Amino acid sequence: MKVLLVGYGAMNERVARLTEERGHSIAGIITKSDKHYPYPSFKIEEEWPAADVIIDFSHPDLSLPVIRKEQPVPLVMATTGRKEEIIQALEAAAATKPVFFSANMSYGVHILTEIIKYSVPLLQNYDIELTEKHHRKKVDAPSGTLVKLYDAIKEKREAAYPVYDRTELESARTDDEIGINVVRGGTIVGEHEVLFAGHDETIQIIHRAQSKDIFASGSLDVAEQLVNKTPGYYTFDNL
Repeated sequence: MKVLLVGYGAMNERVARLTEERGHSIAGIITKSDKHYPYPSFKIEEEWPAADVIIDFSHPDLSLPVIRKEQPVPLVMATTGRKEEIIQALEAAAATKPVFFSANMSYGVHILTEIIKYSVPLLQNYDIELTEKHHRKKVDAPSGTLVKLYDAIKEKREAAYPVYDRTELESARTDDEIGINVVRGGTIVGEHEVLFAGHDETIQIIHRAQSKDIFASGSLDVAEQLVNKTPGYYTFDNL
């Protein structure tokens, strides 16, 4: 399998290493930069090399032109930020090629989402708080994964609404609040916690990423399946 990477940040460096460890190869890198890379690099407007799949862990400013370019190569999209715009572009591109999107490429996080969907209806009288922790260099907040978890809760508790900053509130919490808490520091790879707080008891569901390799490996697991799919829009739910 020949993999074409979009961008070459910390995540795609891992993707490249794991790609070669699995016996696949890197066809090149799509980038806006003129920096030197260990693989051939190509601009959006240039002709791209032959590839079996594209994996994108970049930035919406680069991802959106990649999605919208008319070309037939299957696309694994792992970029976070401007989620709705990216999904709309992917749904349009899905008419001509298989595309996959997840805000988090860890299969464990996907299962965490499924556990939450199962739990929320059983814990209707519990308050819910979401907390995510990441390294000090992470730019977006809250993380795309926390938004994914909130969406899972919202699907099962329609009246819920997010509260991001309680320092500005002047009253006690309501039943429908979902607290959104963000921690940034050190080299934390990623931790997501869902807290259900009831009367005299709490339940915590936590996913801890111990290495960024889980996301890179997850994207390759997806790519290896996506290359055999018909055109369409795929997620962990239907892949």
